[in-house]
Amino acid sequence: MTDLDSIRKSNSSKENVPTVAELSGPGIVHLDRPKLAILTSGGDAPGMNAVLRSAIRTSLQAKAQPFVIHEGWKGAIAGGDFIEPVVWGNASSILDKGGTVIGSARSKEFREREGQREAAKNFIKAGIDRLICIGGDGSLTGANIFHERWPEFLSELVESGDITEEEAAAHPELRVVGVVGSIDNDLVGSDMTVGTDTALHRILDAIDAITSTAASHQRTFIVEVMGRRCGYLALKAAIGGGADYVIIPEFPPEDGWEDEMCKKITEGRKAGRRAQIIIVAEGCEDRHGERITAQRIQQAIDERLKESPRITALGHVQRGGTPSAYDRWMPTLLGYTAAVELMEMHPGDESCIIGIRNNGLQRLPLVESVAKTQKVAEYLENGDYEAAVSARGSGYKRMIELFEILSAPFPKPAARPDGRSPRVAIMHVGGLAPGMNPAARAAVRLGISRGYTMLGIEGGFPGLINGDVRELKWMDVDSWAGLGGAELGTRRATPSIDQYFSLARSIEANEIDAIIIIGGLAGYEATLNLTQERHRYPAFDIPIVCVPATIDNNLPGADLTIGTDTALNTNVTAIDAIRQSASATNRCFVVETMGRRSGYLALMSGIATGAEQVYLNELGITLEQLTNDCQRMIRSFQGTRTLYLVIRNEDASQYYTTELLQNIFEEEGGDLFDVRSNIIGHQQQGGEPSPYDRSLAVKLVDTAFEEIDRQFESGRFAARYVGQVEGTFEAQPILHMDEQMNMETRLPFDPWWLSVLPVLYTVGERFWRGEQRPIEMYNREYLAD
Repeated sequence: MTDLDSIRKSNSSKENVPTVAELSGPGIVHLDRPKLAILTSGGDAPGMNAVLRSAIRTSLQAKAQPFVIHEGWKGAIAGGDFIEPVVWGNASSILDKGGTVIGSARSKEFREREGQREAAKNFIKAGIDRLICIGGDGSLTGANIFHERWPEFLSELVESGDITEEEAAAHPELRVVGVVGSIDNDLVGSDMTVGTDTALHRILDAIDAITSTAASHQRTFIVEVMGRRCGYLALKAAIGGGADYVIIPEFPPEDGWEDEMCKKITEGRKAGRRAQIIIVAEGCEDRHGERITAQRIQQAIDERLKESPRITALGHVQRGGTPSAYDRWMPTLLGYTAAVELMEMHPGDESCIIGIRNNGLQRLPLVESVAKTQKVAEYLENGDYEAAVSARGSGYKRMIELFEILSAPFPKPAARPDGRSPRVAIMHVGGLAPGMNPAARAAVRLGISRGYTMLGIEGGFPGLINGDVRELKWMDVDSWAGLGGAELGTRRATPSIDQYFSLARSIEANEIDAIIIIGGLAGYEATLNLTQERHRYPAFDIPIVCVPATIDNNLPGADLTIGTDTALNTNVTAIDAIRQSASATNRCFVVETMGRRSGYLALMSGIATGAEQVYLNELGITLEQLTNDCQRMIRSFQGTRTLYLVIRNEDASQYYTTELLQNIFEEEGGDLFDVRSNIIGHQQQGGEPSPYDRSLAVKLVDTAFEEIDRQFESGRFAARYVGQVEGTFEAQPILHMDEQMNMETRLPFDPWWLSVLPVLYTVGERFWRGEQRPIEMYNREYLAD
């Protein structure tokens, strides 16, 4: 239960009211401004607080007065203290908190018309006619019904004397914007819902831990995950965790599945697997409508294999705890956009959901999106499993197919048309990126399943020149699904012109027919150079496909690269600890992140941790900017601030180094605050890959093989790089790389993520009257129509 007294105290406390008369208003309740309410309803999800924080602060910057509704729709009906005006400070220190700080509840009363009318009365009395609803499809459906009935409620409330005609005329319409907060990821039309990524982190952490125990005892474990009637969590966890078998609601196993499952366990042990992991989604049924529970699976294995598997039901741990990096920065964008959208809505505009499509934000019609989501349940009831899978999107169906390939205990190679088994080599080039091993594992197994002979090149191009090439078998890569590092090794070194002859000889000697390079820009540039030398060295005239893997996120044709998400989570964990260390004193922290000239890690780390300022190579640093920043720091610490967080991209400036920034801020701060710096360093390249990076690795490698297949079929060979742009995975010619990136700066043209910079400044720090904002708040280029 939220402590309402502490909220009221913070609103009235003199300590939280700025003493400077020119303050534009975010620190004081302004009941004469446009009012909007924010509530969280239904089950909680990590990242809800990020939406809440962003929506509150964005609306304050837009000179509106936000209210929070405690305990969801239950609080809307109760009214009184449950509907609370909030100020800037109420949204402080909640970004890293799990759950929802304003509480959530499922309300039976709100399902009834009388309960909705009571909520409408409370809204009108508070002057609220705009609403941001954060919850699942049930909560959003209720919000839309509330919106549709609003005019009826006004008439009835006027007639009953609960409100005046003037009050009704002032609020003729309720405008609603929804944000889906649910770990189930079951909203049709949105790629990811708030909380899903964190839940996957919890699941894969558990699977990684369970796998080591299972291997020690050569034992089978059954892991039950949440998701209701959506199998997204189970399927993604099965792929990312290297599971043997998965059961999801949308695609129930056919009759006899128990025998098939046990056969797969037995064959896996024959192949050398010591750990067997079976994942089942909580809402699964067989094709006769009977529940498939972990206990039923356990009994089936016990009867057929005479062993008793262990059951781990992860339960509500999946939706608790600190949100992942993704569930901080993306919900921050969602909350910002929801507030802006709500303030800009016109009378009669349709209620909408701000969803995630193709790594960007998009308005989705609320009614239509909820109806499509609920349609999946109808498909399952009618046994139309193909329609249920299709409703989840084409990528969902492909991931089911990929799991079947990757989880097979023995390879089932397809017959090649010419009877040959082309030799495809894999190597890493560039700096280490978490996710290289999952990518290599996927490459080996997908390649063998296509009828290729897979080769591993150890140590990048130097290893290829030296002939460090070996065949990789199916089980050689079995344990690489969640393994950090790069088992094949990686080098930044690329071949010089005088090494081309030796390189060509090695390709010919090892009979390499195609190469997949998993790595960064060094691999791309080397591939470009080899392509331009094909007329001199025929050995280079083979399919060469680059798969983007670098924490810098600076490659052409790829919105996100393998390793970036893991590095971002490392930064967030480190900065969280840094923030805690400043709790006892007034302190400014300057934190340096990696990324070279690309500011992606710095910017997203700043948004995900609530930084006040970020310095990027793309924008540079000026003395005038530093002067203004020092003044802003001083003004902040003269108020109530105890921490000021600055993130610096490692190549933001040649001269304004992290140490120099620390010294400047220390000198200007005097006795008001002290300054510390921290360089996170190469730990950003280490650790086990995140769920997102594991999944992305599989998808990109699958795209690479589709390109290799096409080239072998056509007989026309070329070098290409794969990536994901606006949700589409595709391969593009390496010769056209200069059309997508500046070859001098080694950065892509117009990176998408720079367009979210306004969000950082809008939600990071209050602006003062007369102060020019760094970027116009309403710049919404990243929001697709």
